Parts: sequence; C-alpha cells; structure tokens
Amino acid sequence: MQKGSCLCGGVTYELSGTLRPSVACHCLQCRKTSGHYVSATQVSAEDLNITKDETLVWYRSSPEAERGFCNRCGSSLFWRCEADNGATSVMSGTLDGDTGLSTCKHIFTAFKGDYYDIEAGVPQLKEL
Repeated sequence: MQKGSCLCGGVTYELSGTLRPSVACHCLQCRKTSGHYVSATQVSAEDLNITKDETLVWYRSSPEAERGFCNRCGSSLFWRCEADNGATSVMSGTLDGDTGLSTCKHIFTAFKGDYYDIEAGVPQLKEL
C-alpha cells in the first residue's frame, strides 16, 4: 500500500497493487498543468482509493481525458483517459516517502522545454 496527497492535505489517496514504472510526459498540457513535465505511475480503478476529496476537482482537458487537482493548493494529482478502462495515472511526486519507482520512458519529447535535458539511457518517444 502506498499513500499520497496534495500539498495542503485536502486530497489524500491510497494505492494498492503493483505500480507501473513512472512515465515522464513532456506534452504541452502536462507542462502547463505542472509548470514542468509530469512523471506519473498508473493503477487500475480498483487499486486507487481516494480517502479524502474535499478539494478534489476534475478538469476535462480534452474530449477523452480529465485531470484531477486540488482546488486549494493547486497540486496536480491524477490523469485519466476514458479509453483506459478506469486506469488512473497518479503523479509520482504526490506519493509519500520512498516509492521504489524508476522512470521507464519519456513521451512527447518533441514538446519538451528548451531549458532542460532528458537523462541518457531512458527511451524517448517524440509522439505516441
């Protein structure tokens, strides 16, 4: 079991089951919602238990996906796509303590900011 939350504690959650390695997304939407790029693990719908949601808001960021964030502190927490059958990407930085995760790939690297480099040795996909 892994626990996590937003910065102010208005949203808390628990993850069970196996966590997918973290995927770093450099798309424009992830850059705009996070201020950088997003790194996220993913769990099935039954492995995500939102234990406190008093400040959780879902924003429809595209016709097929939505993003969950805290409306008090602004933390970006979740991303889910209707085509993924309830699987939810969980921002790795919102997990409490050590995660044991590693980054398995970078996606949408054609959109990355010019102010940083991507680490060597991790696969990079320009598009999905």
